Amino acid sequence: MDIIKNYNKILANINNISKDAILILVSKTFLISHIKPIIDIGHVHFGENRVQESITKWSNLLKINKQIKLHLIGKLQTNKVSEAINHFSFIHTLDSEKLALKISKEENNFNKRLDYFIQINIGNEKQKSGISIEDSSKFIKFCQRELKINVIGLMCLPPMGEIPKKYFLNLKNIADINQLYNLSMGMSNDYVEALECGANYLRIGSAILGDRKNN
Repeated sequence: MDIIKNYNKILANINNISKDAILILVSKTFLISHIKPIIDIGHVHFGENRVQESITKWSNLLKINKQIKLHLIGKLQTNKVSEAINHFSFIHTLDSEKLALKISKEENNFNKRLDYFIQINIGNEKQKSGISIEDSSKFIKFCQRELKINVIGLMCLPPMGEIPKKYFLNLKNIADINQLYNLSMGMSNDYVEALECGANYLRIGSAILGDRKNN
């Protein structure tokens, strides 16, 4: 599989719509050896689902390549917050008051500040994490004003099997109301629609790296 060819094709598609969007290569479950060609051509934004897997995979390389920015795109457990703060640059899944309080405490302990996206349960799905649409503005203010967390935008996962556009537009509307200017939405199968709705952080994996064996 020619992942460089795939990468260049996706990047060209993105640049045709937006010159400012950031491609996060979702590298979860893939070995460094598989994604090394992408690293070698200078790509720096990578997405991982699990804290411990990412630490094991990336720690040595991060010591050599200071340009790499790791994004946690999977659920963050409160007992992994301290490790995550010392490993990642971005966390896309801030999804509860309990987690926000823990993040605030650990950031103060380590005197570190990461960039965060608040995950919105945009489809109101019981099985998915995220802040409800109704509570979104209140939660954003709580994180920014009371906890001083650097919330830079919102993230969502539209319901499977449904047309994503209306959910992307809804997230954009929530962001606009709350004066947030970054949207983490869009994956391999819907990133074009996400871009057209204002996304500027795209989480793309399989369209570049191929199908993964597990999640």
